[in-house]
Amino acid sequence: MGEPADEAQGIVHRYGERRALDGFSLDVPEGGVFGLLGPNGSGKSTFITMAAAAEQTAEGQLRIFGQPPSAGLRGRIATVFQENAQDPLMTVGETLRLAGRLFGMSGAAAAERGRRLLGTFGLAERERDSIGALSGGMRRRLEMTRALLHDPELLLLDEPTTGVDPEERRALWDALLNAERGRRRTVLLATNDLAEADGVCEQVAFIKDGRVVATGTPAELKAGLRHESVRVGWPGVTPAQLAEVAAWPGAGEVTVADDVVHIATDDAAALVPRLFATAPGAIRSVTIDRSTLEDAYFQHVSRRGAVPEAAR
Repeated sequence: MGEPADEAQGIVHRYGERRALDGFSLDVPEGGVFGLLGPNGSGKSTFITMAAAAEQTAEGQLRIFGQPPSAGLRGRIATVFQENAQDPLMTVGETLRLAGRLFGMSGAAAAERGRRLLGTFGLAERERDSIGALSGGMRRRLEMTRALLHDPELLLLDEPTTGVDPEERRALWDALLNAERGRRRTVLLATNDLAEADGVCEQVAFIKDGRVVATGTPAELKAGLRHESVRVGWPGVTPAQLAEVAAWPGAGEVTVADDVVHIATDDAAALVPRLFATAPGAIRSVTIDRSTLEDAYFQHVSRRGAVPEAAR
């Protein structure tokens, strides 16, 4: 495996008095897609930004490909941020030629690789079109094309599919994973989309309050969970009712957020009728699924309204 592509130890980063990263430690192995999952404000984007700038931290240590951050490392890194950073008056081809020059590529090399990547991302016919004429999804695919143009070893993605529809999201990831075949490029993805991460990441880290609270493959993080996940629309549920449900045989983790109660269980068929008997007329909806990465995320990160152990 060699050195980790990205290695953080005890990083503390502040915005004024607020700690965006608070003892952040993480090893990102070289090669494959690694996901950073956490709520807004958890520190995901801060870490992506620090890695992208290849800057040393005031507290803690950051190493990229085994080296301290330096300007020389920036040519081995590319970043796609949440917002498009393209000039709407430039054409697709002009955008890629400029990106190539910024990374020291010859005009011929940038043109050849640019055409190949435009084909991969379904933009082969749009090279002469202005950025302003592209849809939002096409601009996202162009951002990915631009980022891959100089063939970086580390690709940093900060919520790259924000604001695009599910079909466009699938097309973008299909193209990216196709472009990655046979390569050892490391992709570090920060996202709030748990289904997206479950589908594309080999490993993930859950981030909470500027710290890494769990890491592993999606399968490892789901191991040990109850087999089924029950989501109950239950407006006005009380702490006493939550504690009662948590004490039932077969009930696992019980949390509540925005009038939706989440219950992990091994026997949804037995639990759901008992719910309706406990709160007749109060329950608005019930959804039953197999346990997913989202359930592991709730267990480690999103514990709002969790029933304390003492109440069980």
